[in-house]
Amino acid sequence: MSQKQLKEAFISNLNGTSLLEISAGLSLPPLCLLCRGLLLILYYLHHGKPVSSRKYSLLLDFLVLVAPLLFSCTVLSPIIFYIPVILAAFCAAIFSKIYSQRKREARAPFGQIVKEFQKACLDPEYIPAITVFRVYVNVLTSISILAVDFPQYPRRYAKAETYGTGAMDLGVGAFIFGNALVCPEVRQKSPTTQPRFSSLARQVFSVWPLISLGVGRLLSVKSMEYHEHASEYGLHWNFFFTLALVRLAASLLLAIFPKRKAWLVALAVAVLYQLLLSTTSLKMFILHGSDGRGSRLGFLNANREGLLSLFGYLAIYLASVQVGLWLLRRRSSVGGWLAALRGLALAVLVLSVLLQLCQACTEPVSRRMANLPFCTWVLAHCLLLLGFFVLTDLTLVFTKLLVKGSSVPCCWEVVQPPDSGKKHGMEAVPVGRPDKLSQLCLISAINKNQLLFFLLANVMTGAVNILIDTIHSKAAFTLCILHLYMFFNCLIMYILHARNIVLKFW
Repeated sequence: MSQKQLKEAFISNLNGTSLLEISAGLSLPPLCLLCRGLLLILYYLHHGKPVSSRKYSLLLDFLVLVAPLLFSCTVLSPIIFYIPVILAAFCAAIFSKIYSQRKREARAPFGQIVKEFQKACLDPEYIPAITVFRVYVNVLTSISILAVDFPQYPRRYAKAETYGTGAMDLGVGAFIFGNALVCPEVRQKSPTTQPRFSSLARQVFSVWPLISLGVGRLLSVKSMEYHEHASEYGLHWNFFFTLALVRLAASLLLAIFPKRKAWLVALAVAVLYQLLLSTTSLKMFILHGSDGRGSRLGFLNANREGLLSLFGYLAIYLASVQVGLWLLRRRSSVGGWLAALRGLALAVLVLSVLLQLCQACTEPVSRRMANLPFCTWVLAHCLLLLGFFVLTDLTLVFTKLLVKGSSVPCCWEVVQPPDSGKKHGMEAVPVGRPDKLSQLCLISAINKNQLLFFLLANVMTGAVNILIDTIHSKAAFTLCILHLYMFFNCLIMYILHARNIVLKFW
């Protein structure tokens, strides 16, 4: 077999992993974020000032926010269920140290502190969990697209061939989910007098970079004879095309139907598509082509997975629009967000039950077809991750209230201190946003140039695969390559952010 064939076989005929293992993996990013925030607060408690060095700030962010994820999906994957326990214990130890070492005059009964914390007012215009969710989906995707070509990346985490739940299968759906959370239909705060289809016209213009990137990827892959998995999207299709067309189709539907009913449109699309899969020959066509033997003759045959899975991804996008609208409801208090957290937990529970019912009544999860179980699974786990991030942010807000003046980048700020804060030992963070230096964090940097980050990761992945025999690499060499790859990408984003450069020209 040629090197190209070896690499294609290396990522083919896989079956995914368990839902429990994926859920355990989803707890890692929030725990890493919590660990970083607690370390920054502890540093402030000891030194009376935030970390002032940009170099050390970048190093801390990379070592705490990114490196643990690299290890957990490679050499530490056999103990993936123990890693969240270890990180949680470490975070608990840091919090205990902060709580015991805060100023003596600030000490108060823990119960009273909790009551005052619930009355704290947060910035209603900024929801850090959305930003962090989108950034981490990008980071995890960037790690996986290169790591999957190395033997240290478990095959069960890679995309499943037909049925199964691989970590990378979830990543594709999460990317759609994250984009919908900040789409124009969600960010539009109030009804306008603009024509009904004006948003659609703007979307037509805004997706041209995605289409250009899709064409560029297609031409580069074909010209260099780069290895590709035909049953993933087809011979000519790729994820850039999927994302562009889903955004256009969603804008069209949301121009016709009220956006407040987006979940109903999503449900209708997902159910109708599943009915077609279950009651017609559509499923057989997707899996085996028009001749039943995997034919790739003709554009539709050649790209049947990419074209027909658009219906499933469209359903995910529309449902995510509804989630975005719900999250952006004005909540200015901790109590309001605790109620929202309970709502997220209930939604995850309901979707998890529906997932089991869907798989029992129809078929297993299939990213290749983007069927109803896949849509349900993606929404359940994305809401789970989002809920973890909200819980992390609230925990950091509570900890910051114990240490006067401390701040954590990409975390809520208390905009109105409780009246009785000082009396009971609660010390509110100063009103207003942190200064520019404290905002120079890796999350903000990646968030500012997300498409560039993803594009750069794709280019660097291609370069590494061309230059290195990845499938025969040793563990130490693999870890060095992956860390250099991610650090270089993060460093570029950090430098651009420090110079306030946003490479967006559309």
